[in-house]
Amino acid sequence: MEPLDAQVLRQSLQWQAQGQRVLLVTVARTWGSSPRPPGSLMALREDGLTVGSVSGGCVEDDLVHRLRQGDIGLDAATDRPRLVRYGVTTEQAHRFGLPCGGTLELMLEPLSAHSRLAETLAALEQRQSLQRTLDLRSGAVTLAPGAHDAVPHWADEHHFVSQLGPQARLLLIGAGDLSRYLAGMARGMGFDVTVCDPRPEHAAWAEGAEPGIGFSREMPDDLVQRLRPDRRTAVVAVSHDPKLDDLALIDALQTEAFYVGAIGSRRNSATRRQRLREHFGLSDAQLDRLRGPAGLPIGSKTPAEIALSILAEVVATKNGVAAALASSQPSTQAVTHP
Repeated sequence: MEPLDAQVLRQSLQWQAQGQRVLLVTVARTWGSSPRPPGSLMALREDGLTVGSVSGGCVEDDLVHRLRQGDIGLDAATDRPRLVRYGVTTEQAHRFGLPCGGTLELMLEPLSAHSRLAETLAALEQRQSLQRTLDLRSGAVTLAPGAHDAVPHWADEHHFVSQLGPQARLLLIGAGDLSRYLAGMARGMGFDVTVCDPRPEHAAWAEGAEPGIGFSREMPDDLVQRLRPDRRTAVVAVSHDPKLDDLALIDALQTEAFYVGAIGSRRNSATRRQRLREHFGLSDAQLDRLRGPAGLPIGSKTPAEIALSILAEVVATKNGVAAALASSQPSTQAVTHP
């Protein structure tokens, strides 16, 4: 499943190709509680159809209402991008479904050929991070290399800057029940998922996998070297075979992957670290990045529960809160992974 914001851009491009006028809506800023973070996207077609979201639904409904009332224009030749604000008062916050008096600002951008959606999607498919600068006077867009984790901001009073990053990616080493659950959950959350297992007895794993999940019979180190994990990639070794897991981990720990983990007991994890240090020359700094046993300590027992705990830690790391979660856990925890 493609990430929601990429779906918005792709659908917008398709609507444009069909001759439909489209408004791209970007969450520019938020205060207090907000259902969607800055940078989130939705698209509004001239007949009221929408894709994506910027709130819990009420703001979207109001935008459709304002479109039908003629308060919002979608003609890029005559209507310029503009900023609107929702939830300034407590009454408005309740009306528009913004909890705790939250406020959000939205950039409304009538799309045209100058919006450069096709170039944007092509760059994201090549795993590039983009900085997208919108000129409010003309509606023209300029693209430049960017940082996927940067928030929207104003370059000056006429230029609004947003950031777009590639799809989060998960590489799983080892096919089996655990990887089946983990791959399915991650796919449902918008990750691009590839499972790697060269063992002949697992060659049929892909036959029962969900659509869109990749399967490779390469050696794990070859796959890691070919895909070159970036800051939007997580690598998790779940094969229980040190020969496979270690091959992947050695290379993954030397990349920019935001998460590198492996299942196993605490004793096996300690042994793995020692083995990687003594026999493969990995430094303490590299080994400090290795999550093992992988997953948050939620008392998981079944493959599905273990998959949930691992994916929760992956997402927490991607969102920058894994350290806070770890510091809040008791110092002694039951081992939940075999």
